[in-house]
Amino acid sequence: MNWTSPAPDRLAPIAASAALPSYALAGAARQHTLRSVIGCEGVGLHSGLRVALTLRPAEPGAGIIFRRTDAAGAGAAMPARHDHVVDTRLCTVLADPASGVRIGTVEHIMAALAGQGIDNAVIEVSGPEVPIMDGSAADFVFLIDAAGRVAQAPVRRAIEVLAPVRVADGDAFAELLPAREPDLFSLDLEIDFAAAAVARQERRFRMLPGAFAAELSRARTFGFAEEVEKLRALGLARGGSFENAIVVSGARILNREGLRFADEFVRHKMLDVVGDLALAGMPLAAHFHGRKCGHRLNNQLLHALFARPEAWRVIEAPQLAAAEAEDRAEDRAEERIEPAPALRLAAGSAASESVVLRA
Repeated sequence: MNWTSPAPDRLAPIAASAALPSYALAGAARQHTLRSVIGCEGVGLHSGLRVALTLRPAEPGAGIIFRRTDAAGAGAAMPARHDHVVDTRLCTVLADPASGVRIGTVEHIMAALAGQGIDNAVIEVSGPEVPIMDGSAADFVFLIDAAGRVAQAPVRRAIEVLAPVRVADGDAFAELLPAREPDLFSLDLEIDFAAAAVARQERRFRMLPGAFAAELSRARTFGFAEEVEKLRALGLARGGSFENAIVVSGARILNREGLRFADEFVRHKMLDVVGDLALAGMPLAAHFHGRKCGHRLNNQLLHALFARPEAWRVIEAPQLAAAEAEDRAEDRAEERIEPAPALRLAAGSAASESVVLRA
């Protein structure tokens, strides 16, 4: 099913909701973009190529747009949408239907944009995939925070899930359910791997202001030592290293620095879920429940959701009380601060190389 945006008659007002102890609804939220241009350089996890990435502000309602800036990419642009996904082997790959040009490994930067509340942005990439940085979304969160957020006039819209939608493959599944808390995205995830260092892990997460950066953004991607040569023979993981991935061998973590969290593996899989579901094109007011799911099931879940018009509707996204205060601060800052000059993170990764910001 090709889906671009819901028809206007799908719009509906938000029902009044009681405040919860940890957050409160405070009217409709506004869309946000970046305050300034910022960029970074790094290596592609699967291609092994050196890639430059630039984040630019975008007009209200533009959504997230990826654009190839290298000669091979020929300026191809593609919206960050689930129906432009063409490959889900170990990462999520978007393609421009007209030219076939691709951009891979989009899930980490999409998760960072969603987690930091950016609705409209242009992402320019000088190669076939987004740089992996340190294997997490932390560097992208840093870039977004350094560029700054600016509120835009239009109301932010969200997709409210009204009925359960589920996809499965054996004992693995992913499902979207109506939100457990008013208009809030939350997720429960369980993973289970044969390697003793990973084994079975589960975690819950609520997308409250600041939660993504604090709980998920620093969790790194991971792989298994015995699979490296097989993956490289398939043209994958050519840029993988101890600097951008956790490497597991049985019960051992081969990285000298060890883990950032005891449950870093499930946290990273949750990061992937946030990024993959951001390809819905709008925030989700829903609860996600998954077990042993990956990019393929995450993408299939969005296709299944939009194939059932009775299972969702578009609403005005609520403003969480904490975010409302942030918006007021942004508005005051706009009145007295000129736009910042473009910045570039001139390093492969904040975790493995020195970081230089230059105006």
